[in-house]
Amino acid sequence: MADIIQLLPDHVANQIAAGEVVQRPASVVKELLENAIDADAKLIKLIVKDAGKTLIQVIDDGKGMSATDARLSFERHATSKIRTAEDLFSLHTKGFRGEALASIAAIAHVELKTKQEQDELGTQITIEGSEVKSQDVVVTPKGTSISVKHLFFNIPARRNFLKSNTVEMRHIIDEFQRVALAHPNVSFAMYHNGSELFHLPISNYRQRVVNIFGTKTNEKLVPVEETTEVLKISGFVGKPQFAKKTKAEQFFFVNNRFIKSPYLNHAINSAFEGLMKDGNHPTYFLNLSVDPKSIDINIHPTKTEIKFDDEHTLYALLRSAVKHSLGQFNIAPVLDFEYDPNLDTPYDYKDKAASTPTIEVDRNFNPFIEKRSSGKQITAFKKQTANNWDSLYVGLESKGTRSEHDFSEVEFESEQKTESLFKDQSSETVHSTYQLHNKYIVSTIKSGMLLIDQHRAHQRILYENLLKSMTVKEAVSQQLLFPLQLHFSSNELTILKQLKEDLEATGFIFSNFKNENIEIIGVPVSVPDSEVSIILEQLISDVEQEIPDSHFSATDLLAKSMAKSLAIKAGQSLNNAEQEHLVNSLFACKEPNVSPTNRTTFVTIDVDELDKKFI
Repeated sequence: MADIIQLLPDHVANQIAAGEVVQRPASVVKELLENAIDADAKLIKLIVKDAGKTLIQVIDDGKGMSATDARLSFERHATSKIRTAEDLFSLHTKGFRGEALASIAAIAHVELKTKQEQDELGTQITIEGSEVKSQDVVVTPKGTSISVKHLFFNIPARRNFLKSNTVEMRHIIDEFQRVALAHPNVSFAMYHNGSELFHLPISNYRQRVVNIFGTKTNEKLVPVEETTEVLKISGFVGKPQFAKKTKAEQFFFVNNRFIKSPYLNHAINSAFEGLMKDGNHPTYFLNLSVDPKSIDINIHPTKTEIKFDDEHTLYALLRSAVKHSLGQFNIAPVLDFEYDPNLDTPYDYKDKAASTPTIEVDRNFNPFIEKRSSGKQITAFKKQTANNWDSLYVGLESKGTRSEHDFSEVEFESEQKTESLFKDQSSETVHSTYQLHNKYIVSTIKSGMLLIDQHRAHQRILYENLLKSMTVKEAVSQQLLFPLQLHFSSNELTILKQLKEDLEATGFIFSNFKNENIEIIGVPVSVPDSEVSIILEQLISDVEQEIPDSHFSATDLLAKSMAKSLAIKAGQSLNNAEQEHLVNSLFACKEPNVSPTNRTTFVTIDVDELDKKFI
């Protein structure tokens, strides 16, 4: 029988490896940025077009490569980071497998320009689908510039799996932020379709966080510092009142490498226990420094998961460090049984001397003088006569006589009694609905019983109303007496600008829309002022994650997101009129059976089913 096992050609092996390394454009961004960091660059530029589908270019001023190194960098398992297997357990660099450039070159058009500082001329290499097209000498500045064009050009099936530009751009920005946060000592700039999204100069860690997430972030940060033999913790956590509905601003860095760790995330959540509302997530930007020999970062293809030698110790240290910071900066509530509020001194008076009160006495004062021009004399007379109340009856007429002000014959006009036009049947009213556990509405039908989920039903009602308003563009807006001032990061502001027209069709009116601030002077009639920021944050989160699917329009996504935010929640009590209105409105919808996210809104239970329960 003929042999059936054979070695794969290099270009096929590279495409298979690319499946692990390059899942989307953001994967390319991550690998190229980390290579620039490893080259000791101090200025890195990221240029993206069409969310990375057309172009991803990274320019750095690092060490550069020689002509030989530039050619070898595209070979599989070619790396300058490790020499032996033991080096895997003392890594201080980002990329070390030697598969990144080889995998990227297998599925894209790659152009590399690089030059070392001591060389007069640099090297230019062009590769298409693992095939080297040219290698030339070129004039180029010190450092490396690598362009990746037409990603997945030779694998159309993989390209079809990419999401919309909005979602892919969100992932690219996430990777850019993770690298930029880990290295505040490096200057970064990011451009998308010719417009600058980020310009991050060299700064300290706090300034880097503020430059990425907006100036308002500065007042939300609480510093965390702890140094032990096992672990060094530095960074910031957000104040509990600024906790968000999403986990977008949660960053763990271990030895300047971004990681995801549900176990350590639980330590942060336990430190915030009792300080946040249910459903909110804390914000944190924490750097953990540990011995490289105590961790294994080679357990996941994307290197975002790390195995620790002693996770329990790290958990306890992290939890106590965050709790200590929250208590140290008076974020967490404390009990002080020896505290006396009477000893508090107002801030304006802390440097002023106490003044002795003076007493002024008018020795010529006579309370019986009839002169009433002075308010003080009248007050004194009242006080005097209040003690001698008998004198108040002096001069009154005798009991038998009647004065013109006698009230014995005063007549009061009786209020006319009118009967109701309809008889009061409140005691005889039979309600057709009943609320169960403040979550379900029970209603009777001819065949049996109807059980409605109030939250999903209200979502369906709001969704169809909002969709109609946005389609017809005749939404009713209520003007605000005081405009709402809301703050968003530059990326969130970009998303809201894309949705501005659809938001205005629902009833929102914007008067200012720039410089990370939004001013709203009108909101839809059904939206309370206090819910506006929650609605917009939820909307941004849904757009970033593109819930539920990329095939839906922006209008549909907006209607779904707003309906989810405004709908009646489980646990909210409804009176009978509200219950009946909800039931009637649900069955007036075009598709009352399911919610906007295709979940069942009601179930019916026949009488026969109930009868079987009693057999």
